[in-house]
Amino acid sequence: MQLSTLLADIRPHVEANFRTPGGDWPACTLFFSVSDGATRARVCHASASDFAGAWRAGAEALERLVKRRAMQVRWLRIDWVEAVRATTIAGWSEELSKTKRNYYRHGVAFDRELKIAFLEQELNGNAMLYGGNTVAHATINPHNFKVYASTRYGADTAIDLGGERELYVLSTRGVFRDVQEKETRLLYGPGRHAGRRVIEQLTESDVLGMIERGSRYLASQVQDSGMFHYGWHPCFDRSIEAYNSLRHASTTYAMIEAWEVTRDESLKQAIDRSLACLTGSLIVERELEGGRRAAFLVDGGTEVKLGGNAVCLLALTKYASVTGTDRYHGILESLAVGILSMQDPATGRFNHVLNYPDLSVKDPFRIIYYDGEAAFGLMRLYGLTRDPRWLEAVVKAFDYFMTAEHWKAHDHWLSYCVNELTSHRPEPRYFEFGVKNFSGYLDFVRDRITTFPTLLELMMAAEAMLHKLPAYPETRALLESLDLGAFYVALERRAHYLQNGHFWPEYAMFFRNPRRIVGSFFIRHHAFRVRIDDVEHYLSGLVAYLAYLRAGGRERALRLRAA
Repeated sequence: MQLSTLLADIRPHVEANFRTPGGDWPACTLFFSVSDGATRARVCHASASDFAGAWRAGAEALERLVKRRAMQVRWLRIDWVEAVRATTIAGWSEELSKTKRNYYRHGVAFDRELKIAFLEQELNGNAMLYGGNTVAHATINPHNFKVYASTRYGADTAIDLGGERELYVLSTRGVFRDVQEKETRLLYGPGRHAGRRVIEQLTESDVLGMIERGSRYLASQVQDSGMFHYGWHPCFDRSIEAYNSLRHASTTYAMIEAWEVTRDESLKQAIDRSLACLTGSLIVERELEGGRRAAFLVDGGTEVKLGGNAVCLLALTKYASVTGTDRYHGILESLAVGILSMQDPATGRFNHVLNYPDLSVKDPFRIIYYDGEAAFGLMRLYGLTRDPRWLEAVVKAFDYFMTAEHWKAHDHWLSYCVNELTSHRPEPRYFEFGVKNFSGYLDFVRDRITTFPTLLELMMAAEAMLHKLPAYPETRALLESLDLGAFYVALERRAHYLQNGHFWPEYAMFFRNPRRIVGSFFIRHHAFRVRIDDVEHYLSGLVAYLAYLRAGGRERALRLRAA
């Protein structure tokens, strides 16, 4: 599509939503951002006394920019300024100091005419307000400001960041168009949703789309060897030079969950490569005392983590259940024996980390996640094989979990596990544990500023467990004690909030290599980090939420509240 045609197509959408900032500011300021999908967006903007003048000047500047760079336009975004607030650099710095890093959601200008100005997405995409991972709040990064200002306005551009210098905070709103689609999308204005497409109520199609894109991203990160590209810092397209075998396995588990939904062949091939690496290289078998064969996932060549064995169980049992294969049954048993070798048979407590290769105890406790992962993995294996050893081990573990009040951690893995356990042992004490695991936490789930994707996993597993309660009269009082309205409000709010961590193209276009990250998921306060386990947790929560929608979950919620 010719750029002139694209602009003519999108203009009515801009005009229909445009609002002038009023006051002593340019009546209309428009930002035009364009990307070929492979490189960081180029931005130009124009101000005028009316919309027509600003559009004409901005469109002409955009045409010149695209022609000069011989750019094939894939994405076009147009934002307009709808409010301006005057302050100083010192005042702005104070404001930034009270804002979580990467959560500043306004643009800025350095003159009253708004001639030198930056969108919020430019500021964050170029790490202009990022002081490093030791600084918890937003802060001016003079170096990155200088570099990007030179790119945007020319090498001789000097921006005065002196404290008394006036500065103008911009509130913007916009529209976005992918030339491969017919729809022009309205974007949210300032606030937590700023800059992404407006979706008021998630549909099954919306959720499936995020699952498809996120799982395709993970498939693209599995190399021929079966190892993953572990992650990226997308502001400057820098790889994360680390590896974690536990996250290799748990990410593969989420990919299998997604494949059960999408049946995408390239995703299946990536899963098979990952599992071949997992079972052929990362897991080792050992003979324990008494001749028992055990298997362990080795991390970094020096450690065996309880959670590592557990997520191997999850990945391999899920693969067996969705494909019907029994090829991994032998190694599944050995992995489970390895977990049992880490459990105290008297108390049910697990040791969390062993030294490798001597298998001596390194850390009796490291992180509570390992307990929930181990119990959940054993429950999934019990569901597959019905071997009573695995259920007995989980029952012992829960005796310890309840004594230790593990529900206070609000762990999503424990939520998954107790849902499985109550399917086989529907005892009131387990239901009570599951309820305690989320009750008192709903305000946090509903309002947390970070996307925190494991919160949706917690809620979806809890919802599946709650759905069972009406079938058991002895749990009636437990059901009646709950504020189910608050529960479902928190669940829906969290599911919708995950969209703010999705690399929509209207976000991705402002980073160095949009093609690498588009469709993935990020952690905003970690400099928009994209790591395989970050994407994993988004996917698992969304897969469960899609199943909930397809099962008539919103209607089911109304029935449960009326029970």
